[in-house]
Amino acid sequence: METIIFLVRHGETIDNARQIMQGQTEGCLNDKGREQAAEVARRLAGEQIDAIVASDLRRAIQTAELIAQPHGLAVNTTPLLRERDWGSFTGCYIPDLKGKPWSDDIESAEKLLERARAFLIYITTTYPGKRVVAVGHGIINKAILAVYGQCPMRKVQRMMNAEVRVLTTTAERAASATTIASTAEGTTASTGSATAE
Repeated sequence: METIIFLVRHGETIDNARQIMQGQTEGCLNDKGREQAAEVARRLAGEQIDAIVASDLRRAIQTAELIAQPHGLAVNTTPLLRERDWGSFTGCYIPDLKGKPWSDDIESAEKLLERARAFLIYITTTYPGKRVVAVGHGIINKAILAVYGQCPMRKVQRMMNAEVRVLTTTAERAASATTIASTAEGTTASTGSATAE
């Protein structure tokens, strides 16, 4: 049975606007981010939605709660949708990171992609045949799209705040997906790979 996933990136946060690397910190939507989330809620209000799932980080939950309101649904959370763990880069001003060597405490592309695959298996086995909104973050969403599309992460276009992409898959397809790590990652920080997600 096919599961339809409305994959959403959370609305803009205070740290997004300040270009601070949030990683797995909670984050908080700013006024623009709340309006972005409200706009997604308006766009999806007419859709049949069976469940709302979010990362367990505050910025994703805030976005998901606004989207859930028109449907009267509770928000379920999962750590599988957390943003990439940026280790010692967390909390840093992103332009200052350009060209810096990646430290060993940053979540590897391989681990991130495996977590993305685990998320797709979780959603399709928990909600078979359902229509699910899933609110995550820029880099984990990119990893999910890479696993879904069976391509390296560098081939996936970055999601903007409150952007929605629609995926249709099954538990069988998710379980058989392989993860393809980006060969461009894990060396030095660049504006393309280290962003305020």
